[in-house]
Amino acid sequence: MNEQIAQSFAQEWIAAWNSHDLARIMSHYSENIQFHSPYVIRLGMNEQGLISDKPTLEAYFKKALDVYEDLYFELHEILTGAGSLVLYYTSVNGRKAAEFMQLDETGKISLVKAHYNQ
Repeated sequence: MNEQIAQSFAQEWIAAWNSHDLARIMSHYSENIQFHSPYVIRLGMNEQGLISDKPTLEAYFKKALDVYEDLYFELHEILTGAGSLVLYYTSVNGRKAAEFMQLDETGKISLVKAHYNQ
């Protein structure tokens, strides 16, 4: 993944979240998603911290937007890899977050590993 594509993708992903527009957020994710996050557990979606289908991911994101009404992400850094990127940003409640995102052949996110500081 080149820097320009990563930069464009990251800026749009952050803007989508900051808009609180669920359809816009979901447009970044593949139908074949594997989404790992401790917030999946924290928000009571399941005990594994894993979501494996897009409708459940949408329900999870809706719940997160409802719970964190003042959600605002601030992007700090973009790290690029081969078909993947890591976004380092400030998340809800001022927590630092790093998300590893693997993109499929259409440029949609197919795998997420989300990490947060305590």
